Amino acid sequence: MTRQSASLTEPQYFILAALMDGPLHGYGIIKAAEQVTGGRLRIAVGTLYGALERLERAGLVAAGHEEIVDGRARRYYRLTEDGNAALGREALRMQQAAAVVIGRSGEVGAAPA
Repeated sequence: MTRQSASLTEPQYFILAALMDGPLHGYGIIKAAEQVTGGRLRIAVGTLYGALERLERAGLVAAGHEEIVDGRARRYYRLTEDGNAALGREALRMQQAAAVVIGRSGEVGAAPA
């Protein structure tokens, strides 16, 4: 995996998170990411497929089966073991980063002494 030490972008993170419960097609990924973020993150189609291509090249997702729905191909993507590990590392990194700020929250906005 080429991105092992690099952090994920927010769309990449939520794309991987959307795939935790099993394979999804593009529109399903977009809707799952929107749902888990309470509508805060809306991934554009172009952003999604560019991110999926990069994640696939990095070995974090794999394209699975395709089906034809209303005359259009629908490709399903799944999270790989490397993708699951990268997602876990990123979640831990964000948790540790948030702890720094949360631990100092009493100091935020305080005037210097």
